[in-house]
Amino acid sequence: MDFYISTDKNKLDVKSIHIFITGTSYWGKGRTLQEVQTTIDHSLCFGMYAPHGQVGFARVVTDYVIFAYLMDIIIFKEFRGKGYGKEIITHIMDHEVLKKVKTIALKTRDAHGLYEKFGFRRVGDSPLWMVNDKAVFS
Repeated sequence: MDFYISTDKNKLDVKSIHIFITGTSYWGKGRTLQEVQTTIDHSLCFGMYAPHGQVGFARVVTDYVIFAYLMDIIIFKEFRGKGYGKEIITHIMDHEVLKKVKTIALKTRDAHGLYEKFGFRRVGDSPLWMVNDKAVFS
C-alpha cells in the first residue's frame, strides 16, 4: 500500500471531506462547509494520502492528557476495502500524543469489529459508544 499520513491541515481537501461527511456519512448530515472547517481548525487532524490524492481523513478532539474523542473517520468511497481504514486507525493509536491519553472514546453504528481490534470496548449497553480506557482508578 503506497500512502502517507500527515497532520498538516493545509494539505486537507476540505471540500471533499465536507461532501463525504454530509452526503455519504450517517453522522454528519446538514453540516455546512464552514462548520466542517471549524471542526478541523479545532481538532488534531489526520489526512491520508496516496500518489493520486487524499484517500482518507480523521480528527481527534483531545486535551492531550486525559481524554480524546475520535471523530469523522472516513475513507473515501473509491478507496474502501483496501485496508486504509485499519492503517489510519493504527497511525492514530500510535501517535505520540494519543499513546499517552488515558481514555479514547468514539461512536460508531457499524464498525465495532474494526475498533475492537484496537482495544476499544462497548460502553455499557450503548449501541454506539466505545472506549479504549487506560485510566486507573484506585
